[in-house]
Amino acid sequence: MTYELVLGLTVFSLVSSITPGPNNLMLMASGANFGIRRTLPHMLGVALGFTFMVLLVGIGLIQIFEAFPLSYTLLKVVSLVYLTYLAWKIAVAAPASGKEEDTGTPLTFIQAALFQWVNPKAWTMALTAVSVYSPSQSLAAVAFVAGVFGAVNLPCIGIWTTMGQQLQRILTSPRRLRVFNGLMALLLVASIYPVLMP
Repeated sequence: MTYELVLGLTVFSLVSSITPGPNNLMLMASGANFGIRRTLPHMLGVALGFTFMVLLVGIGLIQIFEAFPLSYTLLKVVSLVYLTYLAWKIAVAAPASGKEEDTGTPLTFIQAALFQWVNPKAWTMALTAVSVYSPSQSLAAVAFVAGVFGAVNLPCIGIWTTMGQQLQRILTSPRRLRVFNGLMALLLVASIYPVLMP
């Protein structure tokens, strides 16, 4: 892979990983509600789950969408329904009290990793990365693309989680936190609109 291609891939990974999307908005909300330590499994699930997704897309899943275009439409519908459900869960989340009986919990590692498969922005990023930066779809090229995304993605999502935790200084009352969670829920739904358009 040439220097120019690696640079282009790195910039694409950075821009697509740092810009708002379902993962980043959910991590920001989780950081604000639960802090970085409790959100760490969610962060690792996003980073490693997405890296694995890029790898699988590159070694064969992309052909499914090319052979069966309806499967991509079905994925969009499932994604919209699930993201709407997650937005509702964020909107009605009770403030974390820090007590043992607190019922609010961040996403687990497995939940966050599996979420990548219904995240339309993640699919768009993975399909674009494989198509543009690994057109031969050789295992080495696909693994390199996935590795670059993994290395770039984790610090980017860490920034969003940290921003959420810093917001805890402002979200000092249940009312403010409810307003914040409602806003995050609306932004989560809005973030998928461009991806779902033809």
